[in-house]
Amino acid sequence: MPLIGSLVLAAMLLVLEKMLRLFDFVVNAGGPVSVVWRMLANLLPEYFSLGIPIGLMLGILLAFRKLALSSELDALRGTGIGFGRLLKVPYMFAVALMLANLAIVGWLEPYSRYRYEGLQFDLRSGALGAAIKVGEFNRLGKRLTLRIDRSNDGGTQLSGIFIAMDDKSGTSVSATAEKGQFLATDDPETIIFRLKSGRLIQQSPKFPTPRTLAFDSYDLPINLPAGDRFRQRGNAQEELTLPEVAAQAFGDGDEKTRRSAWSDMNFRLVEVAMMLMLPLLAVALAVPPKRSNSSLGIFLAIVMVVTYHKVNQYAAQMGAQGQFDPILALWVPFLFFAALISWMYHVLAHRPGGQPIGALERGAARLGSMLRRLLPRRERRA
Repeated sequence: MPLIGSLVLAAMLLVLEKMLRLFDFVVNAGGPVSVVWRMLANLLPEYFSLGIPIGLMLGILLAFRKLALSSELDALRGTGIGFGRLLKVPYMFAVALMLANLAIVGWLEPYSRYRYEGLQFDLRSGALGAAIKVGEFNRLGKRLTLRIDRSNDGGTQLSGIFIAMDDKSGTSVSATAEKGQFLATDDPETIIFRLKSGRLIQQSPKFPTPRTLAFDSYDLPINLPAGDRFRQRGNAQEELTLPEVAAQAFGDGDEKTRRSAWSDMNFRLVEVAMMLMLPLLAVALAVPPKRSNSSLGIFLAIVMVVTYHKVNQYAAQMGAQGQFDPILALWVPFLFFAALISWMYHVLAHRPGGQPIGALERGAARLGSMLRRLLPRRERRA
């Protein structure tokens, strides 16, 4: 449950950070609000690629911390059960989630990123209805003018409609209606505009006088204007699957493309590989000093994981620009963090009374005692 809760909480925090900007973008583009949820859904794989390691680490850390605070960990170790044996089940979770994360960053995230960019393109081009501005005359193509006075939130019911269209033969149709609704057809290039309670005027060189029609319901076929098609997937490295990135890295393309692909491939692999070290980090930071319930380890664990992720992002950018070899830029920090985590675990597991962050714990305890001394004085002065 701590693992699932941490994963959901991390995803929610990342989604909320993006949600406000997406609402602002969609509202300014005039698109339907429902597209925000579709865009956020396509961002979830990217957020899970960071949320899964954090959730894994916090799940293991909170489980061992609970054992330590209740003295059950001391009892288990007293019966001869060491940390190595206790970590068997956490490592089962770690391997399973590592494979899941590899599938996300290697295959799922590239496709979801492409769909996200496609939704942005549709909003800008008006393919999602964003080109129809309420209260304005909208020119759709060369032969269609449309005005809508009012629209509900979802854009499904329209009121106060005026439409004028013509064709190459000189025939023109003008119509007004109280209400209207767009309906899809089997032909993707044509839609039906169903008008309610209105009047239609049709003019043509073949008619001696214009034809008028009062109607309760009228289906007006509209040919959609030809729009630009969204580009093919693969315009950016983030939209390529792991095999496609590897093919570019070892292919015959230009040096810049191969360098960028090589850096991106190593970035994805090193992010996944670090998950094997997270159980050791979680255990090393889960056990507080004796007679203490300090939560400094939880804070430090989150800071270390997020910092490592940001270091990898910066190293991948430098590797793609050719400032450093991607192998050195990405795997040297991995080896450094792995060595640091191994040392912290060794201190806790193999040194009697060992505390890998003992100095930080003592500093935090002193700071806490100083604050406790200051607070009562302020209360007495008040």
